[in-house]
Amino acid sequence: MKSIVIRKPGEVLLEERDVPRPQAGEALLKLLYGGICGSDLNAYRGTSAYVSYPCVPGHEFSAQIIEIEENDRGLEPGMFVTANPYFNCGTCYSCRRGLVNCCTDNQTMGVQREGAFSAYITMPIERLYTSAGLDPLTLALLEPFCISYHGIDRGQVKMGDKVLVVGGGTIGILAAVAAKARGALVYVADVAPGKLALAEKFGIDGTIYADNSEAYKRAVEQFTDGDGFDVTVEAAGLPLTFQACIDHVAFGGNVVMIGVSQQSLDFSFTVIQKKELHIYGSRNAQRSDFEQAIALVKSGAVNLADIVTDTYCWEDVARAFSEFDREAGNKLKVVLDFINV
Repeated sequence: MKSIVIRKPGEVLLEERDVPRPQAGEALLKLLYGGICGSDLNAYRGTSAYVSYPCVPGHEFSAQIIEIEENDRGLEPGMFVTANPYFNCGTCYSCRRGLVNCCTDNQTMGVQREGAFSAYITMPIERLYTSAGLDPLTLALLEPFCISYHGIDRGQVKMGDKVLVVGGGTIGILAAVAAKARGALVYVADVAPGKLALAEKFGIDGTIYADNSEAYKRAVEQFTDGDGFDVTVEAAGLPLTFQACIDHVAFGGNVVMIGVSQQSLDFSFTVIQKKELHIYGSRNAQRSDFEQAIALVKSGAVNLADIVTDTYCWEDVARAFSEFDREAGNKLKVVLDFINV
């Protein structure tokens, strides 16, 4: 079979490998669609703190079951599925408390362990989620939606809240979509006009050009009547965007940190006490997020396919990564089509 391999930063190729054999408790899957996410792009750019080369990227995918043992999940050959790609140790303090999404030894596919971008992969049956009638493309988009959904849940977003999402990439826009589904008034801030134009297509209530100018502050005051936002969501992973979330949240408000960064921020932390802020980290997603997100998408309240801006044949993966790298400011979800592999 063929696997997509990043040999070194900037070099992606197709490599011949043996079809894996499922072990006890595993299913053999044929990949259908795979989404290129920020961590995959960081691996391509050589900016990931966790990836070792060569690596097979990918943890957003849909697949068809080829082989599976008898199980209590009702899963059978031929079914379309997606999967939870965050492998937890099961023994650390987080895992023992049921917080498997923040396992102290978390290994995400395509980052700390081999990814999904191969013609065939094996997965533990317990990590699979049935399509519930959703098409394979939508299934491949469920994992990033779950990341965003989990963050909005962490922020306790409710009907009527005013929410600011700072960062208009895939995760940010999907966070905005998740917040809108809860009945919130949602605004997206970004420095890329192309991202703001894309965000406006998702039924949000407004966008802000986040150039850190007085106009930015005036827009926040206008949208919140000077009160600040009930919830701010950091979805870019930059010191300035986290600072913006602190600055623009209301007194007694919630700040959610989804973005990942290796940079540090020097700021006046007394503002946390002054505003009595609730600051929440948000990492990965749990089974309940997958189940609730699938139900929400199946209800018709969310159309995940709208997040796709580019689709490439899996054989064109080198071009997909190169163009995504150059034009990231104008793209959201880039998808690889593995159906005819």
